[in-house]
Amino acid sequence: VQLQASGGGLVQAGGSLRLSCAASGRTFSNYHMGWFRQAPGKEREFVAAISRRGGSTYYSDSVKGRFTISRDNAKNTVYLQMNSLKPEDTAVYYCTSGQSGLGARADLYDFWGQGTQVTVSS
Repeated sequence: VQLQASGGGLVQAGGSLRLSCAASGRTFSNYHMGWFRQAPGKEREFVAAISRRGGSTYYSDSVKGRFTISRDNAKNTVYLQMNSLKPEDTAVYYCTSGQSGLGARADLYDFWGQGTQVTVSS
């Protein structure tokens, strides 16, 4: 699976961004999809995940209530709507896909996109 993330940028605190991740190469609906992020000097951390058909979602405590993950299997695309952004949300955001299970562990996911930078100014 090839994953291409887009939609990052610079936004003020309290603002919103919508990330997209287009998948190609294999049957998109066979894969759970996730978003992770990595801030400078920090380890990569889980953000959100969504099941194959979109019926189940999972969020980290740090983004719950502010971010929403969704997918459109007809368009082979997963989205991350980010509202009420905070400076601590600044990171490179990566989309990922896997078939092993839905969760926060990075080893559940097999394919990773190149990342898109999100910068939140205070």
